[in-house]
Amino acid sequence: MSDSLPAHPEALLAQVGALPGLPGVYRYFDEAGNVLYVGKARNLKKRVSSYFQKNHGGTRIGHMVRRIARMETTVVRSEAEALILENNLIKQLAPKYNIVFRDDKSYPYLKITGTGHEHDSAEGPPRPAAYPRMAYYRGATDKRHRYFGPYPGAWAVKETIQLMQKVFHLRTCEDTVFANRTRPCLLYQIRRCTGPCVRLISEADYAADVAHAEQFLRGETQDLLHQLEARMMAHADALEFEQAANIRNQITSLSAVLHQQAVEVAGDADVDILAVKVQGGRACVNLAMVRGGRHLGDRAYFPSHVEDGAAMALDESDEELPTLEAQVLDAFIAQHYLHVPAPPQLITSEPVSRSLLQALADKEEVKISATHAPRGQRRVWLDMARQNAGLQLARLLAEEGSQLARTRALADALGLDVPDLGDLRIECFDISHTAGEATQASCVVFQANRMMSSEYRRYKIEGITPGDDYAAMRQVLTRRYTKIAEALQTSAEGEAPGVRMPDLVLVDGGKGQVAMAREVFAALGLDLSLIVGVEKGEGRKVGLEELVFADGREKVYLGKDSAALMLIAQIRDEAHRFAITGMRAQRAKVRVGGSRIEEIAGVGPRKRARLLQRFGGVRGVEAASVQDLATVEGISPALAEEIYRALH
Repeated sequence: MSDSLPAHPEALLAQVGALPGLPGVYRYFDEAGNVLYVGKARNLKKRVSSYFQKNHGGTRIGHMVRRIARMETTVVRSEAEALILENNLIKQLAPKYNIVFRDDKSYPYLKITGTGHEHDSAEGPPRPAAYPRMAYYRGATDKRHRYFGPYPGAWAVKETIQLMQKVFHLRTCEDTVFANRTRPCLLYQIRRCTGPCVRLISEADYAADVAHAEQFLRGETQDLLHQLEARMMAHADALEFEQAANIRNQITSLSAVLHQQAVEVAGDADVDILAVKVQGGRACVNLAMVRGGRHLGDRAYFPSHVEDGAAMALDESDEELPTLEAQVLDAFIAQHYLHVPAPPQLITSEPVSRSLLQALADKEEVKISATHAPRGQRRVWLDMARQNAGLQLARLLAEEGSQLARTRALADALGLDVPDLGDLRIECFDISHTAGEATQASCVVFQANRMMSSEYRRYKIEGITPGDDYAAMRQVLTRRYTKIAEALQTSAEGEAPGVRMPDLVLVDGGKGQVAMAREVFAALGLDLSLIVGVEKGEGRKVGLEELVFADGREKVYLGKDSAALMLIAQIRDEAHRFAITGMRAQRAKVRVGGSRIEEIAGVGPRKRARLLQRFGGVRGVEAASVQDLATVEGISPALAEEIYRALH
């Protein structure tokens, strides 16, 4: 090793020298144990050794290499496995030198219940399982039902369900409602359902409607129209004119829908269109979805660590991905499709690496292709995605510029000594209750010029006089900062790894709340200058707030047009929103007694909702027998007995 290279522990260098020439994943850590980078390699020994044999100088890679204190590696069977493991770890660990896309909410699906093998009985009321229903669904899928999607948002699923009701008249009611109907509901009257609950349609005809709906959802629209036309003519030839007229109306509705969509799909049923835009150190990936030949809308994603991650990715890349945009798009595809099914066709603004496509194909067990130079309608889709990516990124940069200006104004106004404004951390507290009932305290966090919702916390306040906001503030501050204060006091340098006090602590209130916060901080030995109260102005009007300081400074009025006050108001309002939503949820639990059911092992939110819906509330659940409880979907006889014992 050259003397000009950064010094690393001998144990680390020995570990590097002993690496095998096999595919795998490696992780670099600094002295504090923070993960710096996660990478994959076709040959671990060759790839990892290059970091320690080259002199990277003052580049981003050089800064990262100098911080490496230890390393972990995992050997896998193939490069495709290495790719999947790498991106699982990136999403889990969010390393500083990787391009990281945050997890979004799970995508919604349109679900059609049942497997199609259940049949109705000739005697008794109709069986719900014999007549599949359409439903909005979000969560893990199983083989008992059929799922179509994913869709970009809930609105797309609900719009599709309404469309399917108009054309195919499938039911959407819950099984419990279906099983207890004695006459058709309003949806039958307005021709959105065929009334299977009271046998106004035969099981065979309803199954045909379900099959046609699934064809439509798969994008097989032309085949579907031909089948419907053939059925209509067959009924007409058999002089069954009423049935022929019904199918004619169905064809008319379907043709109107297809004309309204005005999309020439060129044989593409399910396609994802991905475009990337990079500017000003930030990036945006716009994902548009086509399902069943219908363009359902798009969604924008903004990765973090773009510049550091791109520098590392470009250093490791081959000739397939020569640009920053291609590296960002590759990272998005790898991380996004880990837990979301990939369609067979991707249309992209940049080339996609062959190894990534192969890994996706192995995962989905179908051939997956990608094109970055499409023609015809695909070109139109890609141009739309590119334009939307540019617009979304411009909006983000404008918002971040405004937020940075507000952060700088606040730091100047309060004299905060923070070298890096992106590292400024503010924690804000608020108390919420209704006449003393269900008191909740909230703590919201502002850092990196944005609200950090993943670090929000709620505190259930107990053991105080109802309505005593001062006691509630004392309790939440004590619970929040006691462990931090102890860790800082036991550290010789006054600093503890992984433990940090905020640069500013905001409390929603005036002199009284600030005095309470001062008592807590004084008892814990913390800096009183961190505490600032947001006191409402005359008439409690927005823009007239004043800042109250715990260290004795005079109150400050920033002015209603102050950028600093705008930021404080934004953080304070978010703390209030977070507190009041928690309080309302807690109050609802107390009032309906739902918490008694939630506390039963094996009864989660979904089963609890089914129980409450089936029996009309907690009292109905309490009055139900074990046999009645066992009739609810998902409630086994053993769990029914457990619920009965818990409530009695």
